[in-house]
Amino acid sequence: MQPPDDAPRAKPIGGLKQWLAFAGLRLCGWAPDGDPPALAKYVIVAAPHTAFADAFWMLLFAVYFGVRVSWLVRESTVRGPFGWWLRRLGAIPVDRDRPADLVARLTEAFRTRDRMLLAIAPEGTRARRTHWKSGFYRVARSAGVPICLTYLDYARRRAGFGPCFRTSASVAADMDRVRAFYAGVCGKVPGQFTTPRLREEESVEESADVA
Repeated sequence: MQPPDDAPRAKPIGGLKQWLAFAGLRLCGWAPDGDPPALAKYVIVAAPHTAFADAFWMLLFAVYFGVRVSWLVRESTVRGPFGWWLRRLGAIPVDRDRPADLVARLTEAFRTRDRMLLAIAPEGTRARRTHWKSGFYRVARSAGVPICLTYLDYARRRAGFGPCFRTSASVAADMDRVRAFYAGVCGKVPGQFTTPRLREEESVEESADVA
């Protein structure tokens, strides 16, 4: 599940937290497969996302790999008594009523932070959709950081980091690479997995037809 690419990889650093995370994963039948890039900043594609449990496994694998992951949550989620704990874990509150400036805010966060590994679930919901949301792609391109594909394969009970690459001039070519990677990955609810495809690809195809 780890095709060759130009990103160096970081081996997990042994420690009590890592050992406990590994023991918990093995007890539940999971095995790590593919080390994280040894880079300070990149956008993580978290897929497939077909069940609520995906977030739990993502965080447990993050502990095992020794990476601090940031992810987006509804602003209302961090207003409760556990809001401080979620922020400490890496949650970034998002105002869903003001999505227009989100890419700019995240781009600025990448610019000002020394380290930032931002996990985004492009499916956006656990229900099947017609397209992936393109936020992960636009943020990576705007911030000038690589995209790293990660996966949770419930069929093989394996998860980890796959290829890491920078966006190119061709959205379709980049997404072909994404589709190839996830072609053999099975989510917890296979029928709810959304095929990796962006609406931006259709815009490019329509322009080409007109030309």
